[in-house]
Amino acid sequence: MSNISDNHSVNSSSKAVRLGTRGSALARWQANWTAEQLHAQGTATEIIVIQTSGDLEQNESIINIGAPGVFTKEIQHALLDNKIDVAVHSLKDLPTESIAGLSLVAVPKRESYRDVFVSLIAENIEDLPPGSRIGTGSQRRKTQLLYHFGERYRVEDIRGNVETRLRKLEQGDYDALILAEAGLNRLGLAGKIRSFLELPFFLPAIGQGALGWEIRHDDRRTAELLQSLNDESTFAAILAERAMLREMRGGCSAPIAALGTVKDSILTLHGRVLSSDGRKRFDAIQSAPLSDDPERLGINVAREINLNDSYH
Repeated sequence: MSNISDNHSVNSSSKAVRLGTRGSALARWQANWTAEQLHAQGTATEIIVIQTSGDLEQNESIINIGAPGVFTKEIQHALLDNKIDVAVHSLKDLPTESIAGLSLVAVPKRESYRDVFVSLIAENIEDLPPGSRIGTGSQRRKTQLLYHFGERYRVEDIRGNVETRLRKLEQGDYDALILAEAGLNRLGLAGKIRSFLELPFFLPAIGQGALGWEIRHDDRRTAELLQSLNDESTFAAILAERAMLREMRGGCSAPIAALGTVKDSILTLHGRVLSSDGRKRFDAIQSAPLSDDPERLGINVAREINLNDSYH
């Protein structure tokens, strides 16, 4: 049963589209932004806040509390139970396994996909003193740091929303953090960024920086409303990334990274996987016309990676 902790409406009416979201400041921003896009086309909305297991278990590592789905399953249950009409997801949190009766129907234009370096003592990650504590809750980030720097830094687990993590940094619990640029931008906290972790040095999580709108598959009215807000290039890139992750049987917490980009109607997918100790890395890059099946591209990249056993 979904735990609906708050319920407020924005221009609600009997035909309002009910948007389900987590309660964090970032998740609320995403839901409010979605509402604004729907309002612009004359659609009333209601925002319903739902607590997830990932929000309730702030002191446990994501891996230990049952990932994947720790930030999405309660929202999906509310959608199946017809308590909401749209689940507003950060796509990097959404498991790739499909849920019977639900469909990822649209994806708006992606925000920045980059990871960023945040610190009070250094401008760049390379400038940190040896032994510095870097906080991240992501195996993908941890293993990429280990690959590049070995034992030079102490990469330590951190939980909590963006504001909580920044507070822990300011308290001195960590010397630096690795965060998503998109989240900081959306919260008006871009000024906290000291430097950017660029390609190909660092590859993002599947779906990083992108929002996804999930609905009941037979809800044609809501599908039509959201289709007008869909960005074709972003959606194709996301489908390719998620297909790669699904084919590799990797969850949201696995040390797997990918980025799909579109240029001149060509979709290129760069996939990466690392060993759990960060000592081994394997990359694969393939391209296909945007008009082709993006999921096939994702599967092909996954299979190229899986042919190489160096990351096991």
